[in-house]
Amino acid sequence: MTTTETATFPVMFTSGGDTIAGRVHRRAESITERQPAVLVTGSWLTVKEQMADRYAAELAQRGYTAITFDFAGWGESGGGMRHAELPSRKIADVRAAAEFVSTLSFVRPGQVGYLGVCASAQYALTAAAEGAPISSYASVAGWFHDTGSVAPFYGGAEGVQLRIDRAREAFERYQRDGELVTVPAYEVGNDRAGMFFELDYYGDPARGAVPTWANEMAEVSWIPWLTFDGVARASAASVPALFVHSDGCVFPENIERLRRGLRGPVEVVWGDGEQTDFYDRPAQVSFAVDALDAHFAKTLAGSTTGVSA
Repeated sequence: MTTTETATFPVMFTSGGDTIAGRVHRRAESITERQPAVLVTGSWLTVKEQMADRYAAELAQRGYTAITFDFAGWGESGGGMRHAELPSRKIADVRAAAEFVSTLSFVRPGQVGYLGVCASAQYALTAAAEGAPISSYASVAGWFHDTGSVAPFYGGAEGVQLRIDRAREAFERYQRDGELVTVPAYEVGNDRAGMFFELDYYGDPARGAVPTWANEMAEVSWIPWLTFDGVARASAASVPALFVHSDGCVFPENIERLRRGLRGPVEVVWGDGEQTDFYDRPAQVSFAVDALDAHFAKTLAGSTTGVSA
């Protein structure tokens, strides 16, 4: 690779015996040039070609080697229970990704950052709290929930119980027949879908409805999703952290809980816009990337971001 244009190429690693498919985004004169690295992942039920690749392309322009990947069971990655949202598996994948990136010869030793957009932010911060080799952490429109805070999205306690009952039936069917029941990841008005309210991002092919996204969710996902605590364990993290958020994003009160509770240095940058605006809208992405660049330049020791300098 001898061009200063942003280049991409595939990589692969393993997590829990599954092959994980990733993509490197970098702008450098040579493959031998070491850069600080930032892993980038997106929302629940998504693949790397959605919000993750969008941010990776921007970070590559700033002089970072940005690496996206599909979690096990999603996209181009291997793994059984396809399209199942399994927080524990995703947390393990985050750790495996950080360990893998730490072995790459074009990454500066000890300079591995992580950007989680939306729901993967809670998985990555939990992985950091559990010792994943992440030197610097950031979230954009981070989704951090526990059962109490997520319940209103699904009609309160009754809606949560309904979905847990559906997941229990789906799991029993999987155990009995080996059949994995799937529902749409996004379908307006369908209360069996993972997301059933209007979200233009997931319905627009020019935004998030990309060809590589299957728009499917395994119905067993409801139990691990609705019972996951993305705040309590994550609060044990001591890694330098940045939260880019707004009043229009989800759970702003949980960002404040994390700001008060994290053991390491924390910066919160507040912008304007709704949750999905931060996935791909130019104004929100530009605002976020400026904050990310400043954060990673400061917290990834010795990093230089000559592209933006």
